[in-house]
Amino acid sequence: MSGRGGQVAHVPIGQDEAAPMPATQDIRPRPTPRRLRMASGVVMLTYISWHMGNHVLGLFSLPLAEAGLRWSILLWQSRVGTALLYGAFAIHLALALRTVHLRRNWRLPMMEWLRLWAGFSLPLLLIGHVVGTRVATSFYGFQPSYRSVVEGIVQAAAQDWQLALLAPGWLHGCLGLWISLRRRPEVRKMRGVLTAVMIGIPVLSAAGFVRMVLLIDTDPLRTIAHPAPPPAYAGALDAWQDRLQYGYLALVAAAVLTGLGRRALLPAR
Repeated sequence: MSGRGGQVAHVPIGQDEAAPMPATQDIRPRPTPRRLRMASGVVMLTYISWHMGNHVLGLFSLPLAEAGLRWSILLWQSRVGTALLYGAFAIHLALALRTVHLRRNWRLPMMEWLRLWAGFSLPLLLIGHVVGTRVATSFYGFQPSYRSVVEGIVQAAAQDWQLALLAPGWLHGCLGLWISLRRRPEVRKMRGVLTAVMIGIPVLSAAGFVRMVLLIDTDPLRTIAHPAPPPAYAGALDAWQDRLQYGYLALVAAAVLTGLGRRALLPAR
């Protein structure tokens, strides 16, 4: 500002309290629902991709697949890996239930319906696998290996179920990434490659699992190599599975019913 005679009055820095202070901009990304959904989804898709990649190793040899499984256990069953994986699952599920509760318009494109079906069906398929491996390991001393897991699946004649186990999660994750990133030109240019990966990885994973089944089925030592959880624990594991599945279905039903009630009470627009 100017003083008498047009001379400029110098104001020491920090003395002019009337001058507005520039607002401090917080450039740190905030954990919005969209960002949390994306981050948690990437964690779970990484886990599913790792698991399917282990199955692909079965195309080459069973020992190679077993080595991949040991690395998977070392990572995902560590404290950090466990917190990361189950935390991501809890966040992703909570946000999905929130979406069901809050959504007012269900006129969605077919791709969205397919993604929702794959996402909500995955826990029902995965709970039995988690109980038979992680719960059995943590509480009943079961030491998982591909040989023991595949033996149990063969004895239960559940090969088709196992082949379909990870497909919904893989499909849900791939469609979620595509819907989130499809507006980017570089992603649209890779559409053909991404489609080939989305189809090819499950096919190779299934082929690797089938080859491990054949290798173990013809192994004369298969019945004594890696024992499954003792039969005495079968009832306890079944109870775990029932409680988790009923609890999950109750959460989904609660989100649907409360969402219907909320929409009925809201004024029409």
